[in-house]
Amino acid sequence: MVRSNVKTIKYRVGKNNYLIINIYQTAEASAQQGNVLASNAATVQIFKNQKRK
Repeated sequence: MVRSNVKTIKYRVGKNNYLIINIYQTAEASAQQGNVLASNAATVQIFKNQKRK
């Protein structure tokens, strides 16, 4: 992978909370012979914080 850029935006409409994740990735692959695969796979994990009592 050549470059990865992640932006997250949180906003609220009424009682609903929204989380937007923008992932921009670029991949590059080259070979002198044969086939080459450039993958732009992304793994995203979202954790919810527990409220303290």
